[in-house]
Amino acid sequence: PISTISHALCGEPHIEAGEVSGSATLSRMPRMPSAVVGPHPFSASGMLLVEGSVLARLHAFRQDAPHKLEAGGILLGYRRGAHVHVSDATVPSSQDTRARTRFHRAAQHHQAVALAQWRASEELLDYVGEWHTHPEAMPQPSPIDLTQWRIIHGLTHREPMAFIIVGNHDVDWYGVGHHGRLAEIPMHAEA
Repeated sequence: PISTISHALCGEPHIEAGEVSGSATLSRMPRMPSAVVGPHPFSASGMLLVEGSVLARLHAFRQDAPHKLEAGGILLGYRRGAHVHVSDATVPSSQDTRARTRFHRAAQHHQAVALAQWRASEELLDYVGEWHTHPEAMPQPSPIDLTQWRIIHGLTHREPMAFIIVGNHDVDWYGVGHHGRLAEIPMHAEA
């Protein structure tokens, strides 16, 4: 519903690059897969699907050169039971604050895009998560990322939420938050 989208987007997350302790399995992805899919970590029958067009849009902001600034936005898509299908993403606006290792998403632009798409989809498209870049080859959520994602998920949704960090080479980090838990998930390319 519109109240869910507007409530979810009214906050202005602050994301900073960094490291998180512990080991994690990262998925090495080809540059331009048609889509990636992975298991929902909290539902045996659920999956996360990210369309290839979304990956192309996110990968356009890879920080693969020293002058490229951190970027981010929201993920839009559909929930079908335990499945999360990411079909679109917003991109940075001039209202966002961007630096090499810092991104602050201003809500207004992203919320306007989400509401327009929600209306155009006959109220089916939803806010399903967040994405941003890190200037590192093996991206990992920073403590700030984890805190912000838990706040976003805890305050706005009881539904699963997808989180993506785009690395500066061919590795991206994918995770799902659900019922107060957050887990990284292995993704693989679909033909």
